[in-house]
Amino acid sequence: MAEPKRPMDGPKERVFGSPTRHSHPPKPAGWGKNQTPKPTVRHLHPSNPWGYRSKPNTKPENRMPKPFQFNASNVTIEKRETVFQGFFRMDKLWLTHPRFDGRDMPTFTRELFIRGDATCVLPYDPERDEVVLLEQFRLGALGRGQSPWLLELVAGMNEDGESPEDVAQREGQEEAGLTFSRLDKICDYLVSPGGTTEMIHLYCGQISTAQAGGVFGVEHEHEDILSHVVSADECIAMIADGRINNAAAIIAIQWLQLNRERLRREWLA
Repeated sequence: MAEPKRPMDGPKERVFGSPTRHSHPPKPAGWGKNQTPKPTVRHLHPSNPWGYRSKPNTKPENRMPKPFQFNASNVTIEKRETVFQGFFRMDKLWLTHPRFDGRDMPTFTRELFIRGDATCVLPYDPERDEVVLLEQFRLGALGRGQSPWLLELVAGMNEDGESPEDVAQREGQEEAGLTFSRLDKICDYLVSPGGTTEMIHLYCGQISTAQAGGVFGVEHEHEDILSHVVSADECIAMIADGRINNAAAIIAIQWLQLNRERLRREWLA
């Protein structure tokens, strides 16, 4: 005779908050037979699947403070002195500002690298779908122990009284023998705002690569620049594999990747 089935001793314990096959979580209020519960914040919150979250008392848009509560007028510079003056300048500042928690920040010091703005241009031929990249020596890369010859954009420092567009045309001639028939603004960005004032004005410039290429540079500035003509697809691949590893070129080429078809339509119209 088969042994009679024994009744279960009762619902099993939850393991790590998860119900076993013999235990059932309580039904939310409002559940009846053949009814679907109305979803609530507790049931749907993705970061807390066990439901241990109460419904917030405020709307989502009111739970986080808005950005940019402060501006430059909230900073007090107590002292400033120039600690180095050469081709570039380095200042030391003693300053304070309010904190996000409402307290005042104790006076602290920072060193600030004073460097003027620069303009960078990605030369692009929409007809041939090619770009021009410049190879030249960069001391900063050597200081990191890596190869100091980088692939970059046309670039130069903004002189007093020059607009970024003026700089773009001047540097296009000096560094690559190029004249831009059109300049489309990409963006302005701070290079490293934790320690320097430099801002880059970034453009994409229309050219023809028919006669591009060669060695360029201003002799008295000790420039030695090799101009390369590269397909748009190849320069995009150079970012993926690390051959291009400087910010201005990466930003500009990724912008070209997003706007390439539009540029070809508009510039060739």
